[in-house]
Formats: sequence, C-alpha cells, structure tokens
Amino acid sequence: MATREEYIETVKDKLDEWNDKIDELEEQSAEAEAEAKAEYEEQISELKEQRSEVEAQLEELQEASDEAWEELKEGLDKTWSTFTDTASNVMSKFT
Repeated sequence: MATREEYIETVKDKLDEWNDKIDELEEQSAEAEAEAKAEYEEQISELKEQRSEVEAQLEELQEASDEAWEELKEGLDKTWSTFTDTASNVMSKFT
C-alpha cells in the first residue's frame, strides 16, 4: 500500500497527464467545425468540472489529519474513478 505522500504524488502525476489530454482536446476544438466544436466544448467543460472536484478533494486530503486520511482517500478514489471514466470516454469519442 502506498504511503500518503506517494498516493498524493501519484494522483498529481496522473492529473497532470489528464490535463495535457484536456489541452489537446481544446486544441482540437479550436479547429473543429461549429457543430462539433459545441460538443467538444460541452465535454471539455464537464471534464474541467470533474477535474476541479478531484483537485479540491486532493487539497482536502493533503490537509487532513491522519485519522481522516483513509476516509478522504476513499472519497477521492471514487471521484478519480468517475473522472477517469468520463475522460477516457471523451478521449475515445474525439480521437
């Protein structure tokens, strides 16, 4: 099992990777035609909202007491799973 610090660093690294992919989608969106552009923007907006939730929970986790850490980690794991599922679906749709 990863330590608290290792877990946080792993999530940060993976989040950075997804941020790069979201940036790629934004670049593709800029080149898309009007109808496709609207769909890109809708999907990107949803991803950014979910990403913000992950970031907020990650920040909360970093500041949590040792007692609250495991419970907060479980919540972040669920949020992370939702985010990555959505992101993977969006990426497969547009790439």
